[in-house]
Amino acid sequence: MFVRIAGLPRRIKIFIMLFCDVILLPLALYSAIALRLGSFRVDVSQYYWLFIILPFLTVPIFVRVGLYRAVIRYMDDKIIATVFYGVSLSVLLLLAAVVMGQVSGLPRSSIVIYWITAIAYIASSRFLARGVLRSLERTGDRRQKVAIYGAGRSGLQTALALMSGPEFTPVAFFDDNKELQGTSVAGIRVFDPQDALNVMADKNCHQLLIAMPSATRGRRKEIIQKFEGKNLLLKTLPGMGELVDGRVRIEDIREVGVEDLLGRDPVPPYADLISSCIRDRVVLVTGAGGSIGSELCRQISMNAPKTIVLFEQSEFALYKIEQDLQRHHPYLKIHTVLGDVLNRDHLVRVMKNFKVSTVYHAAAYKHVPIVECNIISGVMNNAIGTWSAVAASIEAGVENFVLISTDKAVRPTNIMGATKRLAELVLQAISQNGAGKTRVTMVRFGNVLGSSGSVVPLFKEQIRAGGPVTVTHPDVTRYFMTIPEAAQLVLQAAAMGKGGDVFVLDMGEPVRIADLARKMIELSGLEVRDPATGQGDISIEYVGMRPGEKLYEELLIGENVEGTHHPRIMRAVEGMIESVILFPKLEKMKQACTAGDVETVKALLIELVQEYQPMIETGEKVH
Repeated sequence: MFVRIAGLPRRIKIFIMLFCDVILLPLALYSAIALRLGSFRVDVSQYYWLFIILPFLTVPIFVRVGLYRAVIRYMDDKIIATVFYGVSLSVLLLLAAVVMGQVSGLPRSSIVIYWITAIAYIASSRFLARGVLRSLERTGDRRQKVAIYGAGRSGLQTALALMSGPEFTPVAFFDDNKELQGTSVAGIRVFDPQDALNVMADKNCHQLLIAMPSATRGRRKEIIQKFEGKNLLLKTLPGMGELVDGRVRIEDIREVGVEDLLGRDPVPPYADLISSCIRDRVVLVTGAGGSIGSELCRQISMNAPKTIVLFEQSEFALYKIEQDLQRHHPYLKIHTVLGDVLNRDHLVRVMKNFKVSTVYHAAAYKHVPIVECNIISGVMNNAIGTWSAVAASIEAGVENFVLISTDKAVRPTNIMGATKRLAELVLQAISQNGAGKTRVTMVRFGNVLGSSGSVVPLFKEQIRAGGPVTVTHPDVTRYFMTIPEAAQLVLQAAAMGKGGDVFVLDMGEPVRIADLARKMIELSGLEVRDPATGQGDISIEYVGMRPGEKLYEELLIGENVEGTHHPRIMRAVEGMIESVILFPKLEKMKQACTAGDVETVKALLIELVQEYQPMIETGEKVH
């Protein structure tokens, strides 16, 4: 019978609760009188009409205070306050009816007892119904069990959101607050985190959701490390800045990623720095559809530019970033330009037509093995393209030109890194030679999580496909930073430039890629396969270094580095090439690229980028 009732439409179930209240209210009044007189055989014939009008007085109040709007299955303890408020108003109306009806024989103190018994009856009926419905759910529930770390507001909202969905059912809370341990939140017991593994084993639960969006990244890392290698699937909520009005949605839940393991909280952006080159200015971003370029566009759009100009070679990438910005910033002036940075005349026309004040040059080929096999394209786009873009900016009278560089430009062993270092040398020479009113700045940083060139998306795909996860070398390490943090630091560094500056971002500690692969497998609730025994879910295979790849990356060419007033941004003081030497050779390199003379291009690259030490070619012939 209960199963059939649970499956009824909500309107019918509301009617059933209303009918129960119509019965319980007179019963509560009779119980109060009986308790007051000490007997259940009470003569109420003198005021029987009170029992008839009582539901008519009270039910409209319950409707008004929203008692019937609550979904019984997901009801929390706040319902008691609603019942208290509704019954209290009911008591006042009952007292008025007794006074105006000049009722005799009714003990006046029984009205106080009715107040207590009515609250008890009405509230108990709700909790009894909730218990029955949840019991029925557990009996036939095929949803995945999940435990929640954090029993605060976000944890509660998460639990209620999960309960209302068809995929997950929360079975336990864990919280560091000793006062919460042993209590129930939304009908779910709160346990000590020290007992988490035992509790989850008892409940046959293999997923843990970390619902602590306000916790620091360091604290999240501590929690995650407790459960690494325990064959659990870890998931988390985004940070507080990503939650709208503190409301949790199922789609906000994501698997724990490597960004949660960095253990370093981003420094809040300095508002004066981040807006000085942007606010009320026309800003142009080259490579606007790329992973770094698109994030720069998002960060710029949040800082009130007058206009943003999106310059991109890929039509699809340009369409995607335009749609994204229009959705989140409907009143922002956005101009989309399809073009190639090598077309200097086009760039000049665009910059003059829109009166561009600041240029962020993010257009680059950055996949090391691909550029290694396409030397001419890499040199033309990364080095000659930067020369074209900065020259166009100077001709158009742009105030600020910012090059997005990479740690692979430091003592490069591959074409991609060498071309980016050559781009830096171009800007240094132009700045020393005189760039008019254009202030030229370079910002150098390492890998960003989730970018198109990062190993993280590759590892996720390999884990999703059942493995193996491929790593080039057991000892290879890389610096990592989240895309939003990197973009914010780029915008702030640009504001500190005086001309020809090379800014280096503090990337924290380098991460071993093999350890990263292992952690990502374990955080997916899987085990790394032991090559000796064959036990485990996903294996890690070492496939050898790719052409031009280094075991580790560096951020500085020399030891000469200066601090700035931002704790994550440093200024590097590095060598350069005089413009009278550099530009004739650069022109010769451009002509060699046009003629398809790969050997001359390589020779000039080795000559100009003195730190460049190409690795022995073992791959396919480059072109």
